[in-house]
Amino acid sequence: MTKLKINGKELRSIGYPEGPVISVAMQTMEKNFRHLAHADAMEVLRAILQSPNEYASDQVLGKIAEQLIPKASSDGAEISLNNTGIQFSVFGSDQIEEGAMHQMYTAAKLPIAVAGALMPDAHSGYGLPIGGVLATENAVIPYGVGVDIGCRMCLSVFDIDPKELIQKENYFARELNEATLFGSGGQFKQAEDHEVMENEAFYTLPLLKNLHGRAWKQLGSSGSGNHFVEFGVVEIEEKDAVLGIEAGTYLGLLSHSGSRALGANVANHYTKIAKQKRRLPGEANNLAWLGLNEQEGMEYWIAMNLAGDYASACHHIIHQKIAKQLGRKPIRMVENHHNFAWKEMHEGKEVIVHRKGATPAGKDVLGIIPGSMTAAGFIVKGKGQEASVNSAAHGAGRKMSRTAAMKSVTHEALKDELTKHGVKLIGGGLDEAPFAYKNIEDVMRSQQQLVDTVGKFTPKIVKMDGAKHKTWGRKNEASGE
Repeated sequence: MTKLKINGKELRSIGYPEGPVISVAMQTMEKNFRHLAHADAMEVLRAILQSPNEYASDQVLGKIAEQLIPKASSDGAEISLNNTGIQFSVFGSDQIEEGAMHQMYTAAKLPIAVAGALMPDAHSGYGLPIGGVLATENAVIPYGVGVDIGCRMCLSVFDIDPKELIQKENYFARELNEATLFGSGGQFKQAEDHEVMENEAFYTLPLLKNLHGRAWKQLGSSGSGNHFVEFGVVEIEEKDAVLGIEAGTYLGLLSHSGSRALGANVANHYTKIAKQKRRLPGEANNLAWLGLNEQEGMEYWIAMNLAGDYASACHHIIHQKIAKQLGRKPIRMVENHHNFAWKEMHEGKEVIVHRKGATPAGKDVLGIIPGSMTAAGFIVKGKGQEASVNSAAHGAGRKMSRTAAMKSVTHEALKDELTKHGVKLIGGGLDEAPFAYKNIEDVMRSQQQLVDTVGKFTPKIVKMDGAKHKTWGRKNEASGE
């Protein structure tokens, strides 16, 4: 088998900046993935470029990500952490790795921290752990929100017999292919139309003004990594007053993605500013914040909310396209962000609640907690527990890094698992194999006091990013970068 060879020209052509990252990327890939197909290796590199924070804790790919993440500046005065941090609740501690616990303890020592919690699907991230919830006083932490601002779930429930997914599998698979596109740099040739693109922030903030054109071409796309669009079976055992769906079995369309390049650019731009204004010791430097009474903090808040609206618009466009093709309107839609910051009341005081990979779970608030490409997900209703800062898990959570999954999971094992569960997979890599995730049933048991389950979604036809991107669809063609 030919050994992998990558050159600097190829990396620059997909957007890698001039500097040490070029040689680090070449050496890392050629040494650790020498037998990976060239196209697959380049797609991994695109994904790291798009979302470096997602790979920062990976023992191998993190070396590349580290070169792409903004560094702290020495402009501002160094700020000390509190000796003892705020108390925070941990749910499912037996399932949470030490690295995530350590990151949460660090966040709890921030002088702006008011309350916090760690969800049972938590694992190490960058700054605030994924699955970390942190409430602060009049301050927002860009990396506490995450790079993929507004990453969210959206479920449409159709009054269609889900047996059709088996009877007309090719039809439904085609609809997924034509409704969206995947890939870290993917753009539509024909831009969609949506009111979010007329938001005045695009014309008043210089950063957003420069991102407007690309954002428009990515409107309705789905990204890479763990993002997906899938058809499955929705089961409602008994009617819930909040969900409002009669008991029965339905066809469901579930999507998971965020704000694409728009959110990533906003996150990295304002994190760089935050680090310049507030230098924090050691690994805490990624928790640098902006005050909401500061110009930069107000700008970030506006940009973050726009990115959230943009992410929502992407989902709605996908769902509207498919609903039109099905000739049906959904009887119910359920959706929620899980990478965002909200102004909320906590113990009688307004705070900024960061949920980085956590689902809002206020009293009677609906949300979706997915499993994996073969494991069922859950429609949930929040119980409004202050101990969790009104939050719950956002998924099963990784138990295996992407690198570990790619090295240890075989295509045969993945194929057998898909067959076992009757799932058709379109795209999707070994890094997203079900084996890389925790048991969703264990996660749900660990948060019974946080949410009630009001429905279940079992995936059957799953569309994810694949290593080799083609032009998707007859009407909505895409070209990767």
